Amino acid sequence: MKIITAIDSFKECITSAEANKAMASGLREVYADAEILEIAMSDGGEGWLEAFESAISNYTSFQTSSVSTDTVDPLMRPVKARYITVNDTAIIETARIIGLSLLNKEERNPLKATSYGVGLVIADALQKGYQHIIIGLGGSATSDAGQGMIQALNEKGCLPCKARITIASDVMNPLCGEHGAAYTFARQKGATEEAIPILEERALRFAEASASRCHHDYANLPGAGAAGGLGYALLQYFNSSIRSGAEILLETIDFEHIIKGADCIITGEGQSDAQTLMGKLPYTLMRHALKADVPTCLVAGRIKDKDKLLAAGFYQVECINLPNISIEYALKKDVALRNIMRTAHKLRISPV
Repeated sequence: MKIITAIDSFKECITSAEANKAMASGLREVYADAEILEIAMSDGGEGWLEAFESAISNYTSFQTSSVSTDTVDPLMRPVKARYITVNDTAIIETARIIGLSLLNKEERNPLKATSYGVGLVIADALQKGYQHIIIGLGGSATSDAGQGMIQALNEKGCLPCKARITIASDVMNPLCGEHGAAYTFARQKGATEEAIPILEERALRFAEASASRCHHDYANLPGAGAAGGLGYALLQYFNSSIRSGAEILLETIDFEHIIKGADCIITGEGQSDAQTLMGKLPYTLMRHALKADVPTCLVAGRIKDKDKLLAAGFYQVECINLPNISIEYALKKDVALRNIMRTAHKLRISPV
């Protein structure tokens, strides 16, 4: 029997690698002789760097190098940031530089948070001669439409730039409007209701000035609203394209080859619902598995719209938590890991 675990991180709880290890441990208690492959996954947000590094080292012949550079966090405090390189490509994770998880709840304020630090890290990679940058967007504390990043790149003499940028993100929102960066995502970054229209106006003004400067306007492109508008700045000012972070990882490791002969794929995320079917990581994996006629089990900390998830193609959908468990208790790392191991015993690995 061959089983593949490819579970995303559970935000503010456990990493992808931790989730997969717990699932594999639980499966081995039931299927002692099974071949179990653990694949760390990320859509471009938190854990992107580790997932990419793990994928390359475990499933390709390429060698990665690690680079450390000076930068600043969302509140302009000096920090060190790490990115990895493969040949002429640099891989960067914005969540490690300006991530919401870097701030405590009292510090979270997108009116003050800046993407300047991301610009410093990109500048470092450009100045070292890397011609292709893959940048994972997600989990940012910012909603500045990338203005801070562009300011840093200007100050470092890195604009204009001919390097190729690949944006890894599953967010398809535009920069502005009802479904834009401010109105959709700013609340979860700590914005008050009064701050949201201010952030929206700032983004509109920046987009207008940028359109005049660049002679094109990409504010309405899908993905422009990713990471508080960082997607917009990268699309507007660089030779950029945007792709699903999961697809980039799967392509890198030749996932189509890995799943040949598999009896089951187990994927998951913190919460699964109808939004999962709009291109999120578990859905992307499931679509690949369907093509190979491999059943996909979905596990999550919270399940909604289970009938829709099953109808879309998931073979089994299981919540790892018992009913009526408090969110605070469920988010404890040891609780989540224990519940994933317990859920492994409930999975029907191969159709009867």
